[in-house]
Amino acid sequence: MTGSAFSLSALFAAGDFEVTAGEPVIGGLHGATRHFFCPHCMSWMFTRPEGADLFVNVRATLFDDPSGLEPFMETMTAERLPWVSTTAVEGFEGFPQPADYGRLMGAYGARGAG
Repeated sequence: MTGSAFSLSALFAAGDFEVTAGEPVIGGLHGATRHFFCPHCMSWMFTRPEGADLFVNVRATLFDDPSGLEPFMETMTAERLPWVSTTAVEGFEGFPQPADYGRLMGAYGARGAG
């Protein structure tokens, strides 16, 4: 879906996220995890992950200024290309379980405090 070795997104609380213009459409995957796209250019904009309705993953490439972002967590490492590496603190072969999100959010918050 990204045409790249990376799929960069930022996790936001669902209550802090809203679409302010247009009506995104669900892309090719119509399962419990919903990937939303621009209906005009079909760019992948955000994802509402299955089992984590409190969160929305927003594509980092949509930000006006992504310069302050750096990897904290990487997922789907079981499918990673052998030469790919990041500086992410957390890594998962698949996706983290919904029960992991509290710990991950706490660790991410503590990282920013230092």
